[in-house]
Amino acid sequence: MDEANRVQERKPEGARKKPRKVSARYLENAALHYLKRYSATVSQLRRVLMRRVDRSLRVHGGERAEALQWVDALVDKLVRNGLINDSAYAGMKAQSLRASGRSSRMIAQKLRMKGVPAELVQQKLAEATAELSEEEAARIWARKKRLGPFRRDARTREDHRQKDLAALARAGFSFGVAKKIIDAEPE
Repeated sequence: MDEANRVQERKPEGARKKPRKVSARYLENAALHYLKRYSATVSQLRRVLMRRVDRSLRVHGGERAEALQWVDALVDKLVRNGLINDSAYAGMKAQSLRASGRSSRMIAQKLRMKGVPAELVQQKLAEATAELSEEEAARIWARKKRLGPFRRDARTREDHRQKDLAALARAGFSFGVAKKIIDAEPE
């Protein structure tokens, strides 16, 4: 095959390959491959699988109701086998977000976006807050972002006070906590 023919056979930029026809076995393999790479909630995995189902049905046709039953059965099987555990996921995610200086509001929002049930969000948030208070988390966040007492140039600290307070507010911390951190003495 010469160079001219090889160039013609290439797919255009951004062209996707044709999806495989969906089956119960295909969905199980796709789910296991996804879970090997990512920690996920039931809701996240269901979303990923349904995207694959919808893409396949657009190209190959078929019954969406049947594919939905396959997804439900697969998710139930994975939960029973312990490969998906919303409680463990929420606990791990809440702990890591809190340790990185995230506010309670931000943690709750991120967990809700991942499809974690509200009662589980509150429980795991309470556990994470028991280990590291909101004020300590705000201090970590301020240090990471070099706000207030953590600024490199102490002379510009007062000039940037309002910006620093706003940055902590955007990160989900209350005004009282933000004011306490920004007005603290440098360590």
